[in-house]
Amino acid sequence: MSHIDTAATAAPSPRALFPALTPLYQRLQPLAETWLRVIAGAALATHGWPKIQDPMRAIGMVESIGFHPGWLWSPALAAGEFFGGLALMLGLLTRFAAAATTVILLVTVYFHWILKGEGFAGAELSLIWSAVTLHFVARGGGRLSLDRLLGREL
Repeated sequence: MSHIDTAATAAPSPRALFPALTPLYQRLQPLAETWLRVIAGAALATHGWPKIQDPMRAIGMVESIGFHPGWLWSPALAAGEFFGGLALMLGLLTRFAAAATTVILLVTVYFHWILKGEGFAGAELSLIWSAVTLHFVARGGGRLSLDRLLGREL
């Protein structure tokens, strides 16, 4: 298998309008990405907390949107939101957790936009959050993550 030098294939960065700010931006990048990951993970875990306390509570809801059997999908939803959120927050198995939560969020887009007929207005938050989680599928946990500390990523 050959090694591709991503630095050689990446598009050059545009010149900064205020070059003196470039060092500041470079220092902020890992902090901003970490903050986004932590907040997204905390929001997902918080949203999943009631579900994890009663993982069978959503059986009717998941079956109503076509996920059968509900006894399987309801706890999967609870675990995906809660544990996926915690893992994302910590930057542990980041790509896996982000992929799982992205799928959950895209199902909520379908639920609100199509099944409930709310269109973009009903799906807007799920679209935004799915974009955030997809970012971490593509980029991993970043410099300030447990994945990086352990030296392993999916």
